[in-house]
Amino acid sequence: MRIAYFDCFSGASGDMILGALIDAGLSPRLLREELKKLRLPSVHLKATRVLKGGLSATQVIVEGKGEKKSHRTLKEMLRIIDRSTLEPGIKEKSEEIFRRIASAEGEIHRRPMEDIHFHEIGGLDSVVDIVGAVWGVRRMGIDRIYVSRVNVGTGFVKCEHGTLPVPAPAALSLMKGVPIYSSGVEKELLTPTGAVLLSTLGSEFGNLPPMKVEQVGYGAGRSELPHPNLLRVMIGTLEAAAGMERVMVIETNIDDMNPQFYDYVMEKLLALGVMDVFVTPILMKKNRPATLLTVICQVERLPSVTHFLLKETTTLGMRWHEEERVRADREILVVQTKHGAIRFKLARWEGSPINLSPEYEDCKRLATRKGVPLKDIFEEAKRAAWTLLERKMQSNVP
Repeated sequence: MRIAYFDCFSGASGDMILGALIDAGLSPRLLREELKKLRLPSVHLKATRVLKGGLSATQVIVEGKGEKKSHRTLKEMLRIIDRSTLEPGIKEKSEEIFRRIASAEGEIHRRPMEDIHFHEIGGLDSVVDIVGAVWGVRRMGIDRIYVSRVNVGTGFVKCEHGTLPVPAPAALSLMKGVPIYSSGVEKELLTPTGAVLLSTLGSEFGNLPPMKVEQVGYGAGRSELPHPNLLRVMIGTLEAAAGMERVMVIETNIDDMNPQFYDYVMEKLLALGVMDVFVTPILMKKNRPATLLTVICQVERLPSVTHFLLKETTTLGMRWHEEERVRADREILVVQTKHGAIRFKLARWEGSPINLSPEYEDCKRLATRKGVPLKDIFEEAKRAAWTLLERKMQSNVP
């Protein structure tokens, strides 16, 4: 599994997250091409190399030529994303993030989220930060994001609503359930945009997991602080991705829930970070047809998964047991075919390739765009991928 670990020793903001991803290898040229799909010709993203505390980093600045409007409603923000030509998955996640911000603001000000006016994140730079981060994570093939404890700063910050304590109420609301602390620096280190991106995209929070680091990036903040004002990201693979690992298998029999609800339940469970979820038709006593819902997750996720199942399904109880499983190393490859670029999941065992699978959504998109049968896209993609892999293996032979 390819993961990213955000080390938030100086907090986080939207531009720092983008800067860290670019510093770790995300192409700024491809990012600008993707952002053109927002149809905001006045907006330009600038990425420059800077030094912070003697450390080299990437600083991202979003410039809006003639952009003077800083107050926008949720409807306006969603309209910008909806009218874009972004892929549906990027649109959906970006809109989810803006709705989370509006919900947090609505709770704080006791107003419906539809009536909320974005102030500090009302400029177009926030759209670029959020869409860019969502797309960047996907482009870099990151399967899961881990986040350290977040340094939020202390003191007060001036904003549209007056002088507020740090962390700002919206940022604090968005970080519920996420470990935070303050090193005593009197500065707003965690912005609402940074908070919503970390808490939405992140699935694990706390210490650095055992991992093999492949790429490191530093995103620079704009303030000068007593410590390096940087957000560090480490990208690589979980050390336990190949070999044995302990997992929890949770099961429950359900015979009284609308079958249409399973799509929602499975989607939410996957968003919680479970490893797998599936349903099996069964017969219960008196030959009643029912469904066996099975969830596989990390041991530490047992409390959150059981709470979700009791809250969101009609089950009255469940059972679980701990098991061992073995899994191959996995990585994401991007292969250029005659029809276009396609991502592949490459599986290795003891260093040798054992399986190479094209991403279905990429093949579907190209089949629709090019008017080519999907099966032909799949076959051409696998041929191109294996050819590329064989060349790479041969080039490594002494």
